Amino acid sequence: MEIIGVDTGGTFTDFIYKQNGQWGVFKLLSTPSNPAESVLQGLKTLAGPKEFQVVHGSTVATNALLERKGAVTALVTNKGFEDIVAIGRQNRSELYNPGYRRPTPMVPPSLCFGVDCRITSSGERERAFDENSAAQVAKQLEQAQVESVAVCFLFSYLNPEDEIRMGRLIRELNIPVSLSHRILAEFREYERTSTTLINAYVSPIMRRYILHIQKALKTKGFRIMQSNGGTISGAAAMEESVKTILSGPAGGAVGAFETGKLANRNKLISFDMGGTSTDVALLDGALPLTSESSIAGFPVKVPMIDIHTVGAGGGSVLATNDQGALKVGPESAGAYPGPICYGTGERITVTDANLFLGRLVPDHFLGGAMELDFERLKTFFKATAEQTGLTPMELAQGVIDVANAVMEKAIRVISVERGFDPSEFTLFSFGGAGGLHAVDLARLMNIPTVMVPKNPGTLSAMGMLMADVIKDYSLTVMLRQEPGLFQRLDQCFAPLTATGVKELGAEGFDPESVTMEKYLDMRYKGQSFELMVPFDGDYEERFHRLHEKSYGYASRDKEVEIVNIRTRARGVSERPGFDPEPFQGEAPDPKAFTGKRRVIFDGAPREASLILRDKLRHGNRIPGPAIILEYSATVVIPPGALVEVDSFGNLIITCNSEEAAR
Repeated sequence: MEIIGVDTGGTFTDFIYKQNGQWGVFKLLSTPSNPAESVLQGLKTLAGPKEFQVVHGSTVATNALLERKGAVTALVTNKGFEDIVAIGRQNRSELYNPGYRRPTPMVPPSLCFGVDCRITSSGERERAFDENSAAQVAKQLEQAQVESVAVCFLFSYLNPEDEIRMGRLIRELNIPVSLSHRILAEFREYERTSTTLINAYVSPIMRRYILHIQKALKTKGFRIMQSNGGTISGAAAMEESVKTILSGPAGGAVGAFETGKLANRNKLISFDMGGTSTDVALLDGALPLTSESSIAGFPVKVPMIDIHTVGAGGGSVLATNDQGALKVGPESAGAYPGPICYGTGERITVTDANLFLGRLVPDHFLGGAMELDFERLKTFFKATAEQTGLTPMELAQGVIDVANAVMEKAIRVISVERGFDPSEFTLFSFGGAGGLHAVDLARLMNIPTVMVPKNPGTLSAMGMLMADVIKDYSLTVMLRQEPGLFQRLDQCFAPLTATGVKELGAEGFDPESVTMEKYLDMRYKGQSFELMVPFDGDYEERFHRLHEKSYGYASRDKEVEIVNIRTRARGVSERPGFDPEPFQGEAPDPKAFTGKRRVIFDGAPREASLILRDKLRHGNRIPGPAIILEYSATVVIPPGALVEVDSFGNLIITCNSEEAAR
């Protein structure tokens, strides 16, 4: 075994591995009570006692935050600012909800402590660091038996001396500590405090998880996927766990981008439908980055791939509201009890509806390793249909339609609502359930083409193996346009660049092999939010054009401010190589056809061909209706659609084909 990519999801844990030059895939039901169990079980099954490298996308940090199961955390800040977390910002995320309540802070007031010290907005000292005050706080932390501490002093990104001194005192107590100038060296103290607190809250959980896996296995290397689309070492992930919050979805976006680039398709809408949720992102020639994210109602300012998530997946549970209307998600049946057809669940899910309509083939799920129980569905669909006044078939179709509506809205958020025309893009479908819904969604959004890669159910794990090693750095500078500004900015970048070279050196990269990407956070004077643009000789005009695209106007006569500078240090990893296949002809091998199946499309039964994907070759063309079967996923080709296999084995589906309609 050479290398293994692992992606932990709510329903399945996915593995992709390379052995003797060949790639293979493997899936296991996840173990929500302890995600490490399914990871270890899969790694031991695949590699046994052999040494291997692992790149892992983990939901541990995310779940700890969402479920409020992080470490007992304390906050140390300036005296008089202990209420910063409770006060937060005045804006409400649900403006017209009279019952809205902000999420309860991660740290109660009793664990917020103030130290007498003060740095000004210019980085100068106003009040000396009071050793007695700091010692008293350290004593209170010890007495409170906290498991982690976040230290966030005002303007520490300009002068971190006080945070460093406080950090030393806390480490002497053997308590893990997160310092804000290292986690996020930017202004806006509430967002910086929130991000640092989240890091302190989840890092001890992540540390235990990583150490548990490393001790149980012989690994040559253990890397963790970050939310920014790059990987870092397990050691770095234990210290900066906030950077792994969207670890799994980021792997999927990277996998979609790299696979699309290989096939010369650079304008993609990635559609990742798994067991518990759906993640979508718009890839217009590059991975979209944002530093304005919120998780569980708390701001997280570290760079992330801009991914929009909704609670609609294969395991999403059917419910009805007070008026009897159908609702799907965000609650999920997960791996246990799972959908009804898994044998233990008792609530109808999207997967059950797909099986009831014939879109899933019971004895081909996971390549036949896990058979779905179709007969068990009938009782539950009949009972629920009677309650809703529908027939069982109408109920199943309703579940699919409602789930599609939720996912359609998510795609609109990242495309139409941001000024993009979906018809100019290809819908890149992956995840275990994506192929069941992709063509329907594309038709709803007027997207002409769907692309489904090989092994779509494990693409997120493959994306982790395709990712580079990336470290992001930022610093608030607050500069305005003046003569010589370009040269001054170049000087400001120098320390960030030096840090990037040093830290990537610790990751095993020579300075010559490290590339640096530089960005500016810019805004018009008087604005409260910034846009990120690449730093080059044309950065000001780039900002105006981006502002016009984002907000519909540009004001080239207004003064521009540069708020933050950002550096992205990239160590290019060795990527999996894939060779194109020569053209094999339009007619598939007869062995690819394994029978026919009655499938319901738009309320009417049709005979659909059952196709084995591993028998398809470059150039093969198949008109719908058809069901394409493979180990990690099922792909539905509705009537009127046409699928063609490209040279890399991707399925290219024309959603409305005259040829298929004939």
